[in-house]
Amino acid sequence: MKFVAGEGRHPLRKISPRHLSFPAILFQRIVITLLSSEEDLTSLIIRFQEFTEYDDVRYYIMKTSLKELKDMEDFSEVFLLNTFTMLEQLSMPSTEEEVLTNFMSKLPDSNSKLKLNSLKEHKKLFTTVWLELLRKKLSTKLYKNALLVLPEKVIPHMTSPLLLSDFLTHSYNIGGAISLLALNGLFILINRHNLNYPDFYQKLYTLFDPSVFHVKYRARFFYLADLFLTSTHLPAYLVAAFAKKLSRLSLTVPPAGCMVIIPFICNLLIRHPSCQVLINRAETEGVPSDLFLMEEKDPAKCNALESSLWEIKALQSHYYHEVAILAQKINHPLPTQELEMAKYLDMSTEELITGEMSKALHHVPLAFEVPTDFLGSGLKDLWQLQ
Repeated sequence: MKFVAGEGRHPLRKISPRHLSFPAILFQRIVITLLSSEEDLTSLIIRFQEFTEYDDVRYYIMKTSLKELKDMEDFSEVFLLNTFTMLEQLSMPSTEEEVLTNFMSKLPDSNSKLKLNSLKEHKKLFTTVWLELLRKKLSTKLYKNALLVLPEKVIPHMTSPLLLSDFLTHSYNIGGAISLLALNGLFILINRHNLNYPDFYQKLYTLFDPSVFHVKYRARFFYLADLFLTSTHLPAYLVAAFAKKLSRLSLTVPPAGCMVIIPFICNLLIRHPSCQVLINRAETEGVPSDLFLMEEKDPAKCNALESSLWEIKALQSHYYHEVAILAQKINHPLPTQELEMAKYLDMSTEELITGEMSKALHHVPLAFEVPTDFLGSGLKDLWQLQ
């Protein structure tokens, strides 16, 4: 890169002041080498990030990456990984000024109109290259990583984030961990860019199953789910369906999962007082008399509002005392302020066990009279040891 910077500052041929002196051919060779199809160069690409803050370097990285994505016929997994890492390291300008001036090479005339120093053109190229990458057949790991970076690193800098709607809705419908990771990006499109997706909450409802408590992204999923259900304009039947399904799942999940479910349900009831009938109804005492349909995928048809949260009552006899204490909150009037969930989201069974083992033990006396011998005075006449 020293050669690139040197030739950019001192061009080998005479160039008009209105044109850029960036050595595009030399730099293109460097980028193509980094986007190797045979060798994983992610660690080297990460070190290359320090140069991506320059506007001209960033522009030619995107331009070269897009050309490679379009021209190459056989895409290896290594090439896609290197390309993804390269695009992930791009730091788009935070300024809103249309004319960019942070160049590694010699600055062109300020009056010259080049694509290189236009923020609009940078965003257009950024959008195009990311869409081209997401059209390729990505490995499962790379697919998940792409979904992780889209909400914060990609969507804010796209010319039209709605261009990702097909990719995100398809990912959301796949199921499993991929659906969980697609949640955030899809919600951003719905909330900020007016994407019309009427089945969003119905699909979210189906994602709540026992497996979600054992995946790597459990904390992220429950944080987002709590965020999605924050609106007080949601219908009562929908909120009741989520509360009831989580209540039923609490009977089979580990204690760490119960520690998330109980405050989650309490917060739903605080936001929607009309659903507090679920804790005040006492007719339902178990599964046989419960009208709730656990296997129903449509929250409007699961009869949640006609049921009760008897499962939370059952958790008051849980073998883990912390779960039992949390479950007793529904015995008292719910507070007006929502419960803090952050401390429970990352909690694991291992952490619960470690916490219990680190507690000081209270010694309970088992005998009030200290024995003076092995048999005691009352048995000496009955036994004789030889």
